[in-house]
Amino acid sequence: MKFVAVTSCPTGIAHTYMAAEALEQAGRAAGHEVTVETQGSAGADTIDPQAIADADGVIFAADLEVKDKSRFSGKPTVDVGVKKAVHDAPGVIAQAVAAVEAGVPAGAAATAAATASQAPAGPATKVDANASVGNRVRQWLMTGISYMIPFVAAGGILIALSFMLAQVAWDEEGAVEVTKVPVETIIEGFDLTSLQHWSVLLLAIGGVAFGFLVAVLAGFIAYAIADRPGLVPGFVGGAIAVTVGAGFLGGLVAGFIGGLLALWISRWKVPRGVRGIMPVVVIPLLSTFVTGLLMFVVLGRPLAALMDGLTDWLSSLSGSNLVLLGALLGLMMGFDLGGPVNKVAYTFAVTGLATEGLASDATQYRIMAAVMAAGMVAPLAMALATVVRSKLFTRAERENGKAAWLLGASFISEGAIPFAAVDPLRVLPASMVGSAVTGGLVMAFDSTLRAPHGGIWVAPLIGNPVLFVLAVIIGTVVTAAVVIGLKSIGSNSAVDAERAADAAAADQTPTTTTTAVAG
Repeated sequence: MKFVAVTSCPTGIAHTYMAAEALEQAGRAAGHEVTVETQGSAGADTIDPQAIADADGVIFAADLEVKDKSRFSGKPTVDVGVKKAVHDAPGVIAQAVAAVEAGVPAGAAATAAATASQAPAGPATKVDANASVGNRVRQWLMTGISYMIPFVAAGGILIALSFMLAQVAWDEEGAVEVTKVPVETIIEGFDLTSLQHWSVLLLAIGGVAFGFLVAVLAGFIAYAIADRPGLVPGFVGGAIAVTVGAGFLGGLVAGFIGGLLALWISRWKVPRGVRGIMPVVVIPLLSTFVTGLLMFVVLGRPLAALMDGLTDWLSSLSGSNLVLLGALLGLMMGFDLGGPVNKVAYTFAVTGLATEGLASDATQYRIMAAVMAAGMVAPLAMALATVVRSKLFTRAERENGKAAWLLGASFISEGAIPFAAVDPLRVLPASMVGSAVTGGLVMAFDSTLRAPHGGIWVAPLIGNPVLFVLAVIIGTVVTAAVVIGLKSIGSNSAVDAERAADAAAADQTPTTTTTAVAG
């Protein structure tokens, strides 16, 4: 059969492309042709319309709404989450085959096309209305985080580059000096030949990008809850959180308040004549007013005090306490490899980069370094283990190991997911141990990082880079040793099945006997 598929994840980085590769491989293994469109952070690699026309069925492996879904109407469709495709691609292919064999229910194509044509274009999100309350809260939060991350990456790296350039333009205290130069200096007369001016420019642009973080986080949490009506109260509530000093905690609260208020008001039963102005005037007006009132008058001061307490606690950490924090964050990074717990640790680190009040303290930069180093360990360790003890892994895992070198070096923890999906009871504990070791060592080595992503490719922005790399290597070796040790105990069903299949194939190979005849 021929299938077309669309993959997308909230961040549009790792899972999107891993799911695409998994579906293509599983399709080939089952004798089917799968053409995949990845709707990632860099945009969509659009499928040829002729391929859609020729397809027997459609697979949506997406945690966001699929763009231009109407293109696929009239085809038997399977709709699963992106992680399902990563963890069980053969199962998804089997579902798609079953859907094709069952055919398209009468009227389904027309309904799908009508729904798609009526759906307003807008930012992508996917929240399952039938999920439990806890899952929906997580999906709302992840939507906000996924739209915030590009601002973090752009702003954080620009600021880090500014500080690095400032150390050349001034001296070792350049990171302090550049913050003293007013931005009006470059507005009134920018000198292309001045490293100091370039440093100030990078800092100013990065600072503006960081200025959007809380508002974007709150705005898209509210959007995930209430769709477009939630955008205004969410963004305004996030901006107010910054104004009152409530920071990211305030942004989280404002996003949920604004979204839930907008959703509640949008469900009011109103006269027909009022319906037209509800989404344009009534919902944004009332929800924004109430959100602003609560943030300014009721919640602002307590949230600001809570944020100050968190800041003071981080500033007070030192010695063994800081090492323990690094180990804990490393443990979280290795726990689910890009899942909710991993994202909590990462969000804690990146929001710390933009937290005012720690400018004179390197604590937040050490936290970011610990989180990124720990997130690199699992894929690098799986790659190393497939080289050291290749017989403990299947052919597919050995191939994934080759890609895991680059994924791990680039700080993409999801590079270890194909290994964890097959053997979670061995891979995940090993990942947690090695990642915790690395997180603690980075803190002990006093390595720092001002960039929120990039892995080894942002080495010039890392404080004590040699010790940072050493911590990653130690954690990688620890995880690889643990996973090899665990896999050496007992049987490995996937490897055993592959060996049995190879043996059976060898037994069925016909033998040819050649008889030599003397002439």
